[in-house]
Amino acid sequence: MIDLHSHTTASDGQHEPAELIRLAHEAKVTTLAVTDHDTVAGLPACAAAAKGLGMTLVNGIEITAFLHRREVHVLGHFVNPEEAGLMSFALRLKGEREQRMIAMVEKMRSLGYPVTMEQVRALAGDTHFARPHLARVLVELGFCTSTKDAFDRFLADGRPGAVPRFELPAADAVRIIKAAGGAATIAHPGVSKIQQHDLAALKEVGLVGVEVEHSDHPPSLREKLHKIAKELDLVPTAGSDYHGPKVAPNRHFGSASMRMEDLDRLHQRAG
Repeated sequence: MIDLHSHTTASDGQHEPAELIRLAHEAKVTTLAVTDHDTVAGLPACAAAAKGLGMTLVNGIEITAFLHRREVHVLGHFVNPEEAGLMSFALRLKGEREQRMIAMVEKMRSLGYPVTMEQVRALAGDTHFARPHLARVLVELGFCTSTKDAFDRFLADGRPGAVPRFELPAADAVRIIKAAGGAATIAHPGVSKIQQHDLAALKEVGLVGVEVEHSDHPPSLREKLHKIAKELDLVPTAGSDYHGPKVAPNRHFGSASMRMEDLDRLHQRAG
């Protein structure tokens, strides 16, 4: 089983790196990519845990970017986590995310919900701040019934507690991944509403794949995306997008897998 999309506590996942690897191994995943949002900080611990269990780890990242003013996510696989440009980008985004979280906490307080940065920091630790951290605080304090409820009412784009993020063009995200030796793919295009012409345009700057098999893609969409991938000569990939049940209860290891020959093709196309 090959799963190229998962998250640890280095970004907005529920589980520490070693625990994530253990859970993937128990779910019969043999090759796992850890793709934390805008950071590679969790990869060394994941590598040590994967080696101990005989699993194959693919070094990854998920970069938040924008295309036509819409948020899209670009996955990078087989990246060199020590490449200077990637490290500089991750450091910049860590600062951007902290300032954004401070602004969101202030918005929630102005709405009458007395959350604090200390509460968010206690949950996030020394990781990249992300909206699910604040969502989980709202749930733990009893202000929301679930992280989905928190997003629906307060934190999704356009809701009263949301704050716009730094807008990195999707083409630049592809270039960052390619420069770090990675293979850039579009994550969950069904969720982001990415169209075929968008994929074709990003292919021109180095996109090599598209996440076809994903927890949130119904069978009909997976079939459509497989056809698009074939037409554009993009590698079809698979990812559970596992975060943990407290963050994304509908996403599970084992919900998506891909062919070994496609993994090999993806590796061959890495920058």
